[in-house]
Amino acid sequence: MWSRLFALALLLLPLPASAGVKEDVAALAPTGVVLVLDANGNELVSQNADTPFVPASVAKIVTAWLAMDVLGGDYRFETRFYIDDNRVLYIRGGGDPFLISEELAPLAANLVAKVGKKPITGIVLDGSYYPSNIRIPGIENTGEAYNALNSALAVNFNTVAGVRKGNTVLSGEPQTPITPLAISQFLQRGPKKAGRINLSQDPAMSLRYAGELIGAFVTQAGGSVKGNVSAGAVPQGLAPIYIHRQSRPLSQVIIQLMSGSNNYIANQVFLETGGKRLGGPVSLTKSRQILNEKLAANGLDKAIYLEEGSGISRDNRFTARGLAKVLALFAPHADLFRGHDGGMNKTGTMDGVRTLAGFADTKSHGRVRFVISLAGNDGSMRFRLLRAIVAGL
Repeated sequence: MWSRLFALALLLLPLPASAGVKEDVAALAPTGVVLVLDANGNELVSQNADTPFVPASVAKIVTAWLAMDVLGGDYRFETRFYIDDNRVLYIRGGGDPFLISEELAPLAANLVAKVGKKPITGIVLDGSYYPSNIRIPGIENTGEAYNALNSALAVNFNTVAGVRKGNTVLSGEPQTPITPLAISQFLQRGPKKAGRINLSQDPAMSLRYAGELIGAFVTQAGGSVKGNVSAGAVPQGLAPIYIHRQSRPLSQVIIQLMSGSNNYIANQVFLETGGKRLGGPVSLTKSRQILNEKLAANGLDKAIYLEEGSGISRDNRFTARGLAKVLALFAPHADLFRGHDGGMNKTGTMDGVRTLAGFADTKSHGRVRFVISLAGNDGSMRFRLLRAIVAGL
């Protein structure tokens, strides 16, 4: 009887990781950071798990966890519209990262229904929710479109897509009207053919483009805009005539920032966590304060250091055990992951850094959490390690 109970108890114990898996990991990446844990927190593979590493874009996992915890999956960004007695339209940005053309078309239709078709005599843009001098560490060193400047009021991720034919510029997207500023900027610095440029060099320029594009959509919706576009504050006491709530809840925004690894979206979301809790204007300091409070409450303040929400800063530092614990906290939302290989994972890539973290399903240990960080530029090695781990467990 006792022998049977003892045998049953052994069956209920977590299965140890195959020695072959550990050997495979050591052979493939002897200096790499690798940690694999089962759902109960048992370590199945551990190599350099307490060595701090630069997370690159796997930092977005921490941003996603923070946002879902602070804002909630149903949270929706808002943009407010006001109109005065002279029919000047004021727009106050709320940091919505998805004011893209497909969102602006129904927004404009709703706005015209509220303000009527009588001409709007001017558009004034209020971007005060974000300070004009806000800068994300690391992003100031790149002009890539996916690293556009973060802003309280930006359209199409603060970028312009165009097709240039000599001195003629057409929209690069059928859903996006071309505007005077878009044409001038593309002629000055855009590609000779088709491409996309960002407007991060001048915050005032990106704000103006938002006003021009919204005005163009208002015209398409049957309204009329006769006046100029300028920047300014919403007059005190003026009540909003229309509040646009983003059609995508935060959970869908998270899917997009994870699958596309868009740094602009990630930092818009990160900044909103501080703005929501501590009020505007937003700042990295406020968001880091909220994050650090959450990290300390979960015993992670020594294991996770995050300067900004996208992972572009090389001063970000994680340990594998710290990130694995964040994955455990984020496990109820694991379906928000959309890995390049179809799995529930997130990659991170910058010069000399290749990272991969998330969830994987194994035969003997069920769903496991894993963290991989490698020095070098071999992007395929992290996936070779993951395949070896899954095959051996």
